[in-house]
Amino acid sequence: QDKGTKMTEFWLISAPGEKTCQQTWEKLHAATTKHNNLSTNSKFNIPDLKVGTLDVLVGLSDELAKLDAFVESVVKKVAQYMADVLEDSKDKVQENLLANGAILLKSILRDLLEQQWQGEHKFYSSSLDTVPFLFIFKGVNQIDNDLKARASAYNNLKGNLQNLERKNAGSLLTRSLADIVKKEDFVLDSEYLVTLLVIVPKLNYNDWVKQYETLAEMVVPRSSNVLFEDQDSYLCNVTLFRKAVDDFKHKAREYKFMVRDFQYNEEEMKADKEEMNRLSTDKKKQFGPLVRWLKVNFSEAFIAWIHVKALRVFVESVLRYGLPVNFQAMLLQPNKKTMKKLREVLYDLYKHLDSSAAAIIDATMDIPGLNLSQQEYYPYVYYKIDCNLLEFK
Repeated sequence: QDKGTKMTEFWLISAPGEKTCQQTWEKLHAATTKHNNLSTNSKFNIPDLKVGTLDVLVGLSDELAKLDAFVESVVKKVAQYMADVLEDSKDKVQENLLANGAILLKSILRDLLEQQWQGEHKFYSSSLDTVPFLFIFKGVNQIDNDLKARASAYNNLKGNLQNLERKNAGSLLTRSLADIVKKEDFVLDSEYLVTLLVIVPKLNYNDWVKQYETLAEMVVPRSSNVLFEDQDSYLCNVTLFRKAVDDFKHKAREYKFMVRDFQYNEEEMKADKEEMNRLSTDKKKQFGPLVRWLKVNFSEAFIAWIHVKALRVFVESVLRYGLPVNFQAMLLQPNKKTMKKLREVLYDLYKHLDSSAAAIIDATMDIPGLNLSQQEYYPYVYYKIDCNLLEFK
């Protein structure tokens, strides 16, 4: 698989067994590899599930279509939330979730389908219409609900932290000064003196140095220092007699020096800082377990999705090709550049299976611009597993 198309789509198809199912598989494989590898193929082995009546199968076919859409939406949600949580490293979503879709799918086919159909979940120990369906729905519904709860808690935390960060950034007129000013920058507990904080535009700094001592009476000489600077301004302190404050503020404004309304309060500033540290620590603490939960539950939901596809292939194949159960399901990973050619090869291989599907396809092939809703209907059973939905820019 070339590096440029990291994620891709897979086609899950089935065709009736010829003399044997192996022969069906060999025929498909030969046809797609004859034209310089139109797709990478593997068998998709579905165990023989117990089949109920035809009516049950028709009903199940509709229910499975709904279940397919639901599970796909949860798979997408988990992947999308992983992208949100990873914030600046969205490009890592795929390696975090899938470590390459092709590998994941192959391993699902090799190990999981076999283990899970027959293993702890006893998918196929019962008839087709009850256990797998409910089991999948319950499991995926649980993931959906858990995701909502976890996302809500984490987003809350993230939002509170962002609000505090905004408070700690922004302009010197409004931002928190907890991490900027120190006790020694102020004259505290004096009956007569008070220290003000003044925002001085950098362009006017020379004026400040020349003027501040004379802006009002009773300014303490050489009491101003630069405590902090941002892009445009300096934050300066200045000490003066309390009764001169109004006068000083008024005069300062004329020179574009803004006196900031600020009372030095150690307790308050300490609380601000502690809150920030607490939220930041909480977020770090929750990040790892959340990413792990998303990884685990993504693969759970993804596996459930593949199982739904498998059930759909089984039901659809029995409905189309009849009983006894005799079909070969196959997974194709089309080559991006030759998808159209692959469709044509599959069409030629299977058009004898369903003359009405063949007629529709022939008609749409001849009439440019005609897009019939049945175009996704082919003479063979076909479902798409689209991993492109997990790409996040």
